[in-house]
Amino acid sequence: MRHNKKFNHLGRKADHRKAMLANMAISLIMHKRITTTVPKAKALRVYVEPIINRAKDDSTHSRRVVFSYLQNKYAIQELFGPVAEKIANRPGGYTRIVKLGARQGDAAPVCFIELVDFDENMAKTPKAAAKKTRRSRKSSKAEAPAAEAAEAAEAPAAE
Repeated sequence: MRHNKKFNHLGRKADHRKAMLANMAISLIMHKRITTTVPKAKALRVYVEPIINRAKDDSTHSRRVVFSYLQNKYAIQELFGPVAEKIANRPGGYTRIVKLGARQGDAAPVCFIELVDFDENMAKTPKAAAKKTRRSRKSSKAEAPAAEAAEAAEAPAAE
């Protein structure tokens, strides 16, 4: 019986799957964002989040445990250096998956997976104001002179 043994095998044997996930985890740590298919990104998230969580405790033991998964000393330096500083006070959820649509060649669902604290664009972008619908042209013409008058009143007050 194979009860409670369900996870995505990604069409690979166990050794190939482990090597692929390790390589993808190294790329994610080094580049902070990688583009891949959605099933691979979901499998990578399960693989890499405990490794990132282990980096909070910078000890010889945790470095050796992480090295047993990644086998790349430059990725270990990056993980225990800048990445560990940024995630120090985050309780979990170190990665974000953003879906991009379908790939041209085989229509596979593609996404990018990134480290949450390293995305400057999403952190700095303010929320867009809700777009107001116009109900009639008369109200928009009446609002335009009122808005200009309000701006004119604020300008001398600021000086």
